Amino acid sequence: MDPARRQRVGGTRRRGEALTGAIGRATLEELARTSFEELSFDRIAAAAGTGKAALYRRWSTPAELVLTALTDPATGFGEVPAAPRTGSLRTDLIALLTHLAQALEEPRGRALRPLIAHRHRHPELFEHVHRLVIRPHLEVLLAVMRQAVERGEAAPERVTERVASVGPRMITLEAWERDQVDPREIEAVVDEVVLPLLQPCR
Repeated sequence: MDPARRQRVGGTRRRGEALTGAIGRATLEELARTSFEELSFDRIAAAAGTGKAALYRRWSTPAELVLTALTDPATGFGEVPAAPRTGSLRTDLIALLTHLAQALEEPRGRALRPLIAHRHRHPELFEHVHRLVIRPHLEVLLAVMRQAVERGEAAPERVTERVASVGPRMITLEAWERDQVDPREIEAVVDEVVLPLLQPCR
């Protein structure tokens, strides 16, 4: 029995946001488990418990579906978190990197791995992911660092995109290598790497 048939027999067929959410979650879980090359509407539909027609009515390609799932607040990253504004650069950085570490443990975060690792194979898709998911989060880190400059906690000349990206890259690599990030590792990255980089040049 096909997934759509099972769904009709087993109970009320999902529609609207419920169906879209199920498809989005299935997309990210499949992508995290396999690779973008292996991703197909057949696999996603089966995992979501629906028929392929439900996917083809909304999306033309798996790439379009991946972008929808990653940017949907219900399944992906949605709106970018606001800057913590704790009044302490260290505390703000730990909060943001902890949020990142937690996200990387979830299907939405694990789904980023194949997209980043094989970005050269799908540069256009990765460019969209960078613009819609990665870049907005980097802007929050930059905002936190600029606020720290106003408080005298950071040197203005050290607040650059390169410096802001160091913490997320280290946390992402740690998550890939160990599947989860120890809170002590986040504190070490902040204390031993990011904060020193934000101090004035001597």
